[in-house]
Amino acid sequence: MTTSTANQLPVYDFRPGDLPALVFLHYWGGSARTWQPVLDRLPGHAAVTIDLRGWGRSRELPGPYSLEQSARDTRAVLADAGLTSYILVGHSMGGKVAQLAASARPAGLAGLALVAPAPAKPAAEVTAT
Repeated sequence: MTTSTANQLPVYDFRPGDLPALVFLHYWGGSARTWQPVLDRLPGHAAVTIDLRGWGRSRELPGPYSLEQSARDTRAVLADAGLTSYILVGHSMGGKVAQLAASARPAGLAGLALVAPAPAKPAAEVTAT
C-alpha cells in the first residue's frame, strides 16, 4: 500500500488491485486503520483508506471539520489517486460523508455501501412503543 500526504489533502493509503476500488470512510473517532481487518479479507482488491480531516494522520489539517469539508476532501483524494471506478464505503459518520460525496455525482462512482450510517438528523423526540 502506498501513502499520500499531498499538501492540504487528508492522508490516505492506496492499494492497487482489481476494480472497482473500494474507498473506505471511517466513523467519528476512527481512522484509516479502522478498516484493516476488512482489507485483510479482500486481497487483490484495489482499496483506498482515508484519514478524514481532524482524525488519524490528518488531525493536523486546518478546519473546517464539517461533513461537507470531508466530502470535498474525499472527492479531492479520489482525483489525486486517479481512480476511474470506485465504490464509496462509509461507516457511521463515514456513511454521511459518502452520501454527500456521492451527491455530486463524481466521475467513476460505481456504487455506495453504507454500514450503520448515522441518521441524517436525530429525532427531536423518541418515545417507547
